[in-house]
Amino acid sequence: MDEQRFLECLDADFTRLRAVVEGALDAPVPPCPGWTGADLVRHLAEVYLHKTETMRQGVWPAPWPPALPDAALAALDDAYRQLLGELTARDVADRALTWYEPDQTVGFWLRRMAHETVIHRLDAELAAGVAHDPIPADLAEDGIDEVLTCFLAYASAEYPDELGEHLGECDGRTVQIATEGAGWQVQLGPTEVTVVRGESDPEAGVFGEPGAVLRWVWRRAGDGAVQLDGNRWVIGKLRAMLGVTTQ
Repeated sequence: MDEQRFLECLDADFTRLRAVVEGALDAPVPPCPGWTGADLVRHLAEVYLHKTETMRQGVWPAPWPPALPDAALAALDDAYRQLLGELTARDVADRALTWYEPDQTVGFWLRRMAHETVIHRLDAELAAGVAHDPIPADLAEDGIDEVLTCFLAYASAEYPDELGEHLGECDGRTVQIATEGAGWQVQLGPTEVTVVRGESDPEAGVFGEPGAVLRWVWRRAGDGAVQLDGNRWVIGKLRAMLGVTTQ
């Protein structure tokens, strides 16, 4: 996906989130226990502002978080305006501090904020009790790749203690994650998780249309949303580790 496509998806999902969450500010957000729609709005406003200030300052902003206006939606609107302004004023190749060492560019934050927004758009729809708008296949497949590579595999190598209990129970068995247009082979432990694009002969598989698989890896959908094949223990272990790295 290129810069313009990420911006299109970011804006479409923000617009949808903003429209549905307005009527669900007091409603619980099922994937985020203890949160209401207003909490979701404030969280996203803080995320947008944090990335904006990180790009502006070149360091992690501190102290954090800032004081936000009492009106949650007004805070979200202002934070999104600032984020979009910062992203579009810079080239995607410009240097920017990120938590993912292999990619220290503005492009990383553009991609990350597009995916942050689509996932929380799903949360807002769940809180509002409305049907999910479809997730474009290109965005969903890129989001699956981001979760598996930048979250799961990277965390297992850089922060192994977070997954230590789970990794210690793994023995190198693999799970194939696949959509109609893309596939990933995920090898579990015992010291780290590795992810390779393509197909193989795994012990287990998770298959579905791109949006369903994205919702599954982000734990916004249960097993019924996808097709499972093979060793259920390995799939369950993958699901548990995704829960740690995407919480």
